[in-house]
Amino acid sequence: TGLSSGQRVVTVQKGPLYRVRGYHITLWCRVSGYQGPAEQNFQWSIYLPSAPEREVQIVSTADPSFPYAIYTQRVRSREIYVERLQGDAARLHITELQERDAGEYECHTPTTDERYFGSYSAKLNLSVIEDTLSVSMESQALIRAEGDSVELTCEVSKSTSQHTHLSVGWYRLQAAADSHAEEILTLSKDFVLRPGASYMQRFLMGDVRLDKVGNTTYKLSIGAVKPSDQGQLYCEAAEWIEDPDETWTDISRKRTEKTSLTVTSLGKDLHVTIAAAAESSLSEGDTLQLNCSVGAQNKHGKLFQVFWLLNSTEVLTVGPSGVLIWKQEYEERARRGQLQAFKQSDSVYVLIVHEVGLMDRGVYSCSVSEVEKAPGDFQSIQTKLSSGLQVNVKPIGYSMHLSMTTSTAQIVAGDALIFLCKVQGTTNPLSVRWWHLQRHQDPPALVATMEQDGSLTLGSDYQDRGAQGSIRVKKTGSNTFILVISNTSAPNDSGSYRCEVVEWSRGKSWTQAGETTVTVSPLNLGLSAMLISRTASVKYAQSFELVCQMRASYALEEVPVSMTWQFQPQQPTEDYQELVRVLPDGTVAWGTAQSHFPKKTQLTKAASSSRLLIHDATAADEGAYRCEVGVWSRSSPPRGQPAAVVKSNAVGIKVSLPESKLQVATRESSVEVAASADVAIECRIMFAQKNALLAITWYFLPPPPAHATPLQIVRVNFSNILEYGVEFSSLTQRSRFQSQRVSSDVFRLQILSTDHGDQGRYYCVVEEWLWLVNGWYKLGEGESGRTALEYKLSGKQILEVGKANSSISVREGAEATVSCLVQGARSPASHISAIWFHGEERAGVRPLLRLHRDGSVEYAEGSQAGRLQLRRPAAGDFSLTLRSVEAGDAGVYYCQVQEWQPGGEGEAWALCASALSGYTKLTTLPPESTVLSRICSSLPLLNFILYL
Repeated sequence: TGLSSGQRVVTVQKGPLYRVRGYHITLWCRVSGYQGPAEQNFQWSIYLPSAPEREVQIVSTADPSFPYAIYTQRVRSREIYVERLQGDAARLHITELQERDAGEYECHTPTTDERYFGSYSAKLNLSVIEDTLSVSMESQALIRAEGDSVELTCEVSKSTSQHTHLSVGWYRLQAAADSHAEEILTLSKDFVLRPGASYMQRFLMGDVRLDKVGNTTYKLSIGAVKPSDQGQLYCEAAEWIEDPDETWTDISRKRTEKTSLTVTSLGKDLHVTIAAAAESSLSEGDTLQLNCSVGAQNKHGKLFQVFWLLNSTEVLTVGPSGVLIWKQEYEERARRGQLQAFKQSDSVYVLIVHEVGLMDRGVYSCSVSEVEKAPGDFQSIQTKLSSGLQVNVKPIGYSMHLSMTTSTAQIVAGDALIFLCKVQGTTNPLSVRWWHLQRHQDPPALVATMEQDGSLTLGSDYQDRGAQGSIRVKKTGSNTFILVISNTSAPNDSGSYRCEVVEWSRGKSWTQAGETTVTVSPLNLGLSAMLISRTASVKYAQSFELVCQMRASYALEEVPVSMTWQFQPQQPTEDYQELVRVLPDGTVAWGTAQSHFPKKTQLTKAASSSRLLIHDATAADEGAYRCEVGVWSRSSPPRGQPAAVVKSNAVGIKVSLPESKLQVATRESSVEVAASADVAIECRIMFAQKNALLAITWYFLPPPPAHATPLQIVRVNFSNILEYGVEFSSLTQRSRFQSQRVSSDVFRLQILSTDHGDQGRYYCVVEEWLWLVNGWYKLGEGESGRTALEYKLSGKQILEVGKANSSISVREGAEATVSCLVQGARSPASHISAIWFHGEERAGVRPLLRLHRDGSVEYAEGSQAGRLQLRRPAAGDFSLTLRSVEAGDAGVYYCQVQEWQPGGEGEAWALCASALSGYTKLTTLPPESTVLSRICSSLPLLNFILYL
């Protein structure tokens, strides 16, 4: 349904189906609407009830390596095969259905179409049920005269839980060796009586009948037998079930033992036949029974004399009165009861030979004379000789035939070796001995012995393994011996195995032997793994595939194999982490170290390869991959450890993130601002990806003379969270420096109430961030041009500050003073402000303290207030004293001094002059005690000082 013409359609037998264990079953599959060649291929798989999601491959018309290990041997031996009905139809055969064959079957047709269009597989469910059909009939040897009646009964029963019907019928074989049976009469599954072609007329006349005379008893009646009824008769019953497609299928069929029916003719002349009650081919010690049937009209009251002949030589005579007269050479055996003869009925004479010997073989016949009484004796009226019956007697031991087979000539360690030793041609008691020859020069080792009574003895080298359950010897039926060696090891269990069967009879024995050679290979023989990838560099969000190819000196599809995929992140210090492990039973266990992989990874496994397909590659997928192959013994528990392990080569995967196209304006600029005025500095984005988020960081470069390192003012990340730099983290600075985004492409740094310490260069660094599947990634960054901030002076006054550079050295713990002197006369109304800067070699220039024009002091770090002291500002001396000098105080110091004059009434103070001092380089020395200790510890230096 839902498919239009021209679409591929795969159809299978409608399910669910119920079939009986042990029987031959078939499942058909056909395809239509396909393109390409007329001959299509078919692949059959099964989904077992224990793992309904896992496909287990069975057989393919195209690929001999398609079957999984558990089906390989059955496919090779054609226990399972596909019969092609025509180019687009095929039938799956399972010649002996097993309980483990139950499940959901899928027929798949590999595409030959130009594009995928339609359905390529179909499924059906198959349930395997037990065989409950029972059929039995007593085996007899019946002799009837023509016109007599015959009745045969057959017991038929079943206990299947499904709704089924029975059919019961009788068949005739003209001779025991015939293969074609003639149907007499059958009660069909539809409860209709159906006679065979040659019995139709007699059935219609009521001479041949079939009646059900009880719950399980069926009776065949022939009112008047004819010579054409003679032969071997048996009963056959079949159990039928109606499939979902409304067709009936026989799911089990059985037949009984045969009954021999001999029909004597009623012609005017005497009629004599001879027949054996059982097979006429015997072995020494068997029993032979011969029946001589006499037919004549009006037999009642007639007298017959019977002669038994072997190879035309008389054995005995049965007189008209029943007296037995044995020939001299047979008298002793008759006296011991080995020979018997009697009259069973008016028309049947019986000869029995117990414990037949080679002297009893030959052609038997019986001669019958109709006689009448004469004075003193009997006089023959007519004589008839039967046809000859060949009886063959084989010597004991001569008739025994032995065949030895094994499950497979080549296995791998851990698999089971199964040997079958089958005997035919004898019913005598048997014993068996199993031998193992590992090397030709070594003596054979006894594996096990089973006596006639079934008692078992293990060889000395195999007793420990027998105690562990690894050696099993059993007998199935009367003539098949089985040796099972499980959990094999290599190469110890390789070599030749011999089965010796001894036949016992009357104190004598005869021995026959069979031999076969097997090879047990170690699981690590030729085992290797190679990991390949089509590319080592993958673009972000693309998919990439890794293929792990496995090789071994044996067929990997015949052994359980586990596959582990491992991943080493791009940091080389980390070890390999387990991504996923696939056990031989199909169980998939994902590792926990990389939790994002299960959501986007597709895993497939074939007999000799495994593929890992990873979708939507991200930076987290970048690193090295490898696979680890574990080969398991069939006898290992599912959760145990593999018997052999091999790791593949590593394959590195590089994931290329999207390229950043961010562009930031780089033009240099300057801005002049009046004291205490507000100023805005812009950062303009020329180009950025539409789906990207931006983060911005503002930096400040203090003015010369020092080579300043940029100071972070504030960073605003893509989530608009602010982070101020150390030098700008005070509440005052945070309130004065504010970052704003005024449009999609313009950021602005707002500086409120600028003062002389704000002079310098400003710039921004913009970062471009993009969400990539599982997180935010920084694609790139751009840096703007510098904007110089300069103060606009209200007059032309010149502020003179000492410009001389100097250097001082101070011991740690002592005080140090760096000078900043304002020279020349100033207006009494003017006020002076100053900022001290400290430049470290690596950390860059940072402000230490600010002296505002109103005389208040602001420290960059509150913890430094006790160590930093200014001189007398009123005298123009703004020198800075550092108390308790520390090693971190080393560096360059300088000051910036600004002169302010009051404006008119209601106007703000105006900056009228500004100047930078020269710089002072401060070097710190270790404390004096430390110096002395270093001198005393240096003997040459101490001698030099003493000499001076």
